[in-house]
Amino acid sequence: MYRPLADEIRPKTLDEVYGQRHILGEDGLLRRIISSGQIPNMIFYGPSGSGKTTVANIIARETKRELRRLNATTASLADIKDIIAQLDTFLAPNGVLLYLDEIQYFNKKQQQSLLEFIENGKITLIASTTENPYFYVYNAVLSRSTVFEFKELSSEDVLMALRRAAAIAEDRFGEADIEPGVLEHIASSSGGDVRKAVNAVELLFTAAKRGPEGRLLVTAEDARLVAQKNAMRYDRDGDQHYDAVSALMKSLRGSDPDAALHYLARLLAAGDMAGACRRILCSASEDIGLAYPQAAAIVKSCVESALQLGMPEAKLPLAEAVILLATAPKSNSVVMAIDAAMSDVEHGKAGPIPRELQNVHADGTGFEREQGYKYPHDFPGHWVPQQYLPDSLVGTKYYEYGDNKTEQAAKRYWELIRGEH
Repeated sequence: MYRPLADEIRPKTLDEVYGQRHILGEDGLLRRIISSGQIPNMIFYGPSGSGKTTVANIIARETKRELRRLNATTASLADIKDIIAQLDTFLAPNGVLLYLDEIQYFNKKQQQSLLEFIENGKITLIASTTENPYFYVYNAVLSRSTVFEFKELSSEDVLMALRRAAAIAEDRFGEADIEPGVLEHIASSSGGDVRKAVNAVELLFTAAKRGPEGRLLVTAEDARLVAQKNAMRYDRDGDQHYDAVSALMKSLRGSDPDAALHYLARLLAAGDMAGACRRILCSASEDIGLAYPQAAAIVKSCVESALQLGMPEAKLPLAEAVILLATAPKSNSVVMAIDAAMSDVEHGKAGPIPRELQNVHADGTGFEREQGYKYPHDFPGHWVPQQYLPDSLVGTKYYEYGDNKTEQAAKRYWELIRGEH
């Protein structure tokens, strides 16, 4: 019977697991827990192909627990009830170890159906998810579980797995001549997903031509076709989206044009130009602000050009905008000012609008009151002392001038007009 190569090279012991040294290394916490034999309820969080299922299988084997598997994308409440019905029977006299893959797809009722049994220990739950469990797993389950993060594998880790996979593939398909750089290219193009990388190797061996001496020819050209596009992890509705746009925004704020271009490229490669445009437009006001006010207009023009051009040409004006923002002077005075003002309003700090500022729509109706508004343009410097804030907020300061050239120039101007020098 056919057995996928990725399944055949699956590690049988913790020492064979690729990567995850932070939890499975010699003194890793998860390794020590497994060695103790006392397995708590756990949630494995990390990208696909990082070893979550493999480690769950090893735990079941080493602790000699009855293993049951469910995938939340297809399982129902009836499947959970079937497992519960086996408890305390000869099928599961010592309880079961339930591996629940993609737990984020279980609704609240389905997750809650497990609570009683993971509470009394009859079911030991190992759930896996590619999404942040603190957002997608219900608190009642989360509070009874320990979360372990599985990190994306490095190219070096993936390459180790591919060398082993190639050796097994030669046993299965025949001896092969593998051109230099083939395995390295697949490893670097896998996005840290061992399963995807091993599947690519299997495909190469399956489709390989035979040379004059009967040996398989595994070529670099075929490898490039198998991995035509980097298997970058991205999901517009999941963590990858929010991580990528967050990294772009923080790189712009941190004035690192190279990092900003990298994350822009990742978003564009994933087809998420809209997400990139939103972050770029926001950064112009949030991070550059009044230090370089023209940035907002320039960036808006770049974004409009990108939307009119479409890909692939859209990358040019967007790259222009990103480099401009990353290298521009920074100020968050706008953010601090509006956040402070919004906070006061949300906490009820308001009060009547001063009469001087009210609309004069009532004047001439018999309800006239002296308004007393002073028109600033009638005074030298186009400014006159006058109360604008409500009485309860007089003296409140929301905006503080940033320490950049543009805002400091404005500060000096108004100090001169107001006679504060």
